[in-house]
Amino acid sequence: MNTPLKLTVDRSEKHSLSEQIRRGIAKAIDDGVLEPGARLPSWQDLAAQLGVARGTVRAAYEKLAAAQLIQSSKAAGTHVADRRRATFKSERSPAAGSFVEAYLEMTQGPALFQMGVPASSTMPSTLLARIRASAVRAELTAPPLYPDPRGELDLRREISAYLAVGRGINCSPSQVIITAGFAGGLGLTLNALGIRDECAWFEDPGFAWTRRALELAHLRPLPIPVDDEGLVLDHALRLHPDARLAVLTPGQQAPLGATLSLRRRLQLLEWAESSNGWIIEDDYLSELQLTGRAAPALASIDNIGRVIHIGSFSKTISPALRLGFVIAPEDLAGRFAEVAACLAPAPSPSIQLAISEFIREGHYLRHLRRTKRAYVSARQPVLDFFREALGPHRVSAQGLSVLLKLPKGAPDVAMARTALTFGAFPAALSPWYASPATAEAGLLLGVATAPTGNIVRTCERLLAVIT
Repeated sequence: MNTPLKLTVDRSEKHSLSEQIRRGIAKAIDDGVLEPGARLPSWQDLAAQLGVARGTVRAAYEKLAAAQLIQSSKAAGTHVADRRRATFKSERSPAAGSFVEAYLEMTQGPALFQMGVPASSTMPSTLLARIRASAVRAELTAPPLYPDPRGELDLRREISAYLAVGRGINCSPSQVIITAGFAGGLGLTLNALGIRDECAWFEDPGFAWTRRALELAHLRPLPIPVDDEGLVLDHALRLHPDARLAVLTPGQQAPLGATLSLRRRLQLLEWAESSNGWIIEDDYLSELQLTGRAAPALASIDNIGRVIHIGSFSKTISPALRLGFVIAPEDLAGRFAEVAACLAPAPSPSIQLAISEFIREGHYLRHLRRTKRAYVSARQPVLDFFREALGPHRVSAQGLSVLLKLPKGAPDVAMARTALTFGAFPAALSPWYASPATAEAGLLLGVATAPTGNIVRTCERLLAVIT
């Protein structure tokens, strides 16, 4: 006797009818609604019941059989397969106050004024989808061999050529290691350098996740203040001369936007040479400088091989790619390749080949030019509104964000959460500081995700939150 099976299909749903049927039956089996041995209707009967083609149900049954969820025979018909029921532990929320909870909160979205993500309106999505589909087909039809852990040579060549023009860095493809975004590049670098139980200079304010990464690598991050010229080297040398590592964002300081001056760049390289220290250059937003020409990378003037340059495509294309790169000093390229092979191999070849073609065909540079123009246009009305409402001394353009300065001690974190109630999520400034005692309060409004319509209304609602 057939087991009653309540299934429905929705022709407006994004999944195919066959996939909807497969999912519905699989869920009924997993939930215990259909017990092992329960008989299912024939695919002809179920097709008539649902009003779909018989081939649609047959395809769903074939997938269920391939997954060993059902069995069919001429004598017994189709029934649920006997199998040991898996016991799954429910997903547990991160502990309150934990780093993971903070990480998930900071990356929730999408939302207006959200930091750290590019605009979707300027993305050539159709073009990228076509290129990616072609790359996936090429990957699946290629011999099933382990790829180069350093990354696909095509992409490493394109990055090497692009950096020579766009960032002033002369490097060979053998020095380029493809990584899983900036975080993957930082982890690779810290492993390759092998520095433990040492001090590391770190910008204050600076990116909290990078600071935590240093701690996880058994390093002690030392907060160094920043000013209009970037990291204050005199302070670092005076108070912490024994540091072995400096981690900074010299192109556009995150989050305050200053460019490290040439004087301090030379001073920093001098320190690295004399102390046998290392410099990790986080090339945060440098190629998206909205006013004037982007400053060359710090690595472009490194003639002693002490700078490790880390870049990614997260802010220019999408953080969902999880694609970045490290430029290793020539003498350390072999060491970086070894660590990549054993601990941090490059991501899927298909996404690498797609981005390689995107760069090679000139789409990437065109996309950057179009994106910069869009961001400049989006930033201006936000600046105009808040400068008039708060006064010019409390509002400034900082890289790809607009900073609203708040009185010291203002609850900027709570304000950012309140803004979520109307779809906005500016970043609170105070968590970027190493210590609450020195933290300044403010809100950082990402211009890439600024509203394109009703911008005045959104700004008015945000103004009501902070005043």
